[in-house]
Amino acid sequence: MRQDLTQYGVEEARTAEDVNRLLAAASGTVLFVVNSVCGCAAGKARPALGLAMRHSTLPDKVATVFAGADIEAVARLRALLPGVPPSSPSMALFRDGKPIWVLHRSTIESSDAETISDILTDAFDQYCATAKQ
Repeated sequence: MRQDLTQYGVEEARTAEDVNRLLAAASGTVLFVVNSVCGCAAGKARPALGLAMRHSTLPDKVATVFAGADIEAVARLRALLPGVPPSSPSMALFRDGKPIWVLHRSTIESSDAETISDILTDAFDQYCATAKQ
């Protein structure tokens, strides 16, 4: 389940320190994926990210924490998303350590991988293109 994401170059954050390092003040755009063992992660979220990683505009970094396994890292990431209910799988886009966009489990559950990929690439175009120029 971890390799479903790392095969695309997604970096694992297994500790709070990893999350802090990846979301440092000048980190640029970072997509964080909260991975999980559920069916919607396996059949929708992870394949959607694989499709989205082929897009011409991408975040500066893509990282993941694993709900239920990377307890400290997940807690740190969730602390950086005030007002966002805990959700796995989910995805959050940050710019220089600040959250700017979130994809909650409810959208993932009700969409197929292609639709989720389109949602991701729209977010990449909106939030990452300007930051990379």
